[in-house]
Amino acid sequence: MVGGDLELGELLVAAEAAPPGESVDVVAHDLQKRFGAEHVSFLFVDLIGQRLIRLAAVGGETADDAGPIALRDSVYDRVLQSQRQHVEPDGQGGLNVITPVTNRGDCIGVLEVTLQSADDTVLRQVRDAAHALAYIIVTDRRFTDLYHLGRRTTKPSLAAEIQHQLLPSAPCCEAEQFTLAAGLVPADDIGGDTYDYTLDRGTLHLSITDAMGHDTDSALLATLLVGALRRSRRSGCDALNQAHHAHQALLSHCRGLATGQLLCVDLETGRCDLVNAGHPRPLLLRGDVVEELELAVNLPFGVAAPSSYRLQELQLCPGDRLVLLTDGMQERGAAAVDLAAVIHDTRALHPREAVRSLTAAVLDACHGNLKDDATVLILDWHGDRRRSAGSRQPRSDDPQRPSQ
Repeated sequence: MVGGDLELGELLVAAEAAPPGESVDVVAHDLQKRFGAEHVSFLFVDLIGQRLIRLAAVGGETADDAGPIALRDSVYDRVLQSQRQHVEPDGQGGLNVITPVTNRGDCIGVLEVTLQSADDTVLRQVRDAAHALAYIIVTDRRFTDLYHLGRRTTKPSLAAEIQHQLLPSAPCCEAEQFTLAAGLVPADDIGGDTYDYTLDRGTLHLSITDAMGHDTDSALLATLLVGALRRSRRSGCDALNQAHHAHQALLSHCRGLATGQLLCVDLETGRCDLVNAGHPRPLLLRGDVVEELELAVNLPFGVAAPSSYRLQELQLCPGDRLVLLTDGMQERGAAAVDLAAVIHDTRALHPREAVRSLTAAVLDACHGNLKDDATVLILDWHGDRRRSAGSRQPRSDDPQRPSQ
């Protein structure tokens, strides 16, 4: 164990000393030196979680430009879903080892390595190297576009480029009290959707927004909206004040209208304060039942009319799954999808897999031709597990639904 820790430390030192675009090369060299590894490569998951792109280590025999690999029903898909290492014969007397590269629940991709032989200790150290690679990539992608390019399977428009830069760098996050995952499937003509989250010491902040319009107009409106929300949030504002700041920003700059849903979740109690600005209502899976929350709906941000935003409350219970979405998940061709049924049928899946199932269902219903962005954010609430032994069950008079 001590020897393994030493090797891992040396790997991190080597990664820091190398150029930021050579993370895979550093890990490949480490695995080659220790285990005689061959054909080391990293496979990125693309922006919508449907395909993989291979990035081989320098000197590897696998070409980077071999083309996208379909993820669905592949061995890589099974590895990412299970988050377990997969080992199989390579057909030439060696072993092909595929290991998930994941950081705090965010599936960045998989590390694929060919070894001549491997015992449990070697396989564990390959898993350690893959875990280190996740942290290395998260750090290095601040300094290079290589890992952003690796997630693209199509050429984005200017509007798409703007819009994707508004999203959090990781679409999934795991913590003791919750797990969340989100996905945005761009329309052929970008429709202005965004989602955002951040975690401070006591509160989880969530937002999902839809800037009206298409192409660069909606992307620029979304930029103004997300900027206003982040500025107010980082100034310590609650959901209600964030809503007011966003509304005033759109009015001041006459950019247009946007719907949105803002949530602040207390990590100790599960109490969720939320504001609904003209946005589709969330769906809540509690137990075996999926229901649309009966929220009061205020006017969208930017409406030039006397308006105020109302703070509403939802008490989350351990085991709840809260699903936020934009109208692209419900309108036009997407209306053919029974979202409640898909949410119910995927209740046992990790949120990132449930997100993939929901967006895939909408894509299939629209025959791959979306007329509006389709965005979904799923929050699984586990509760404060440190207090679970002494916690009481919710009483019948506890606020289980939004108060208006």
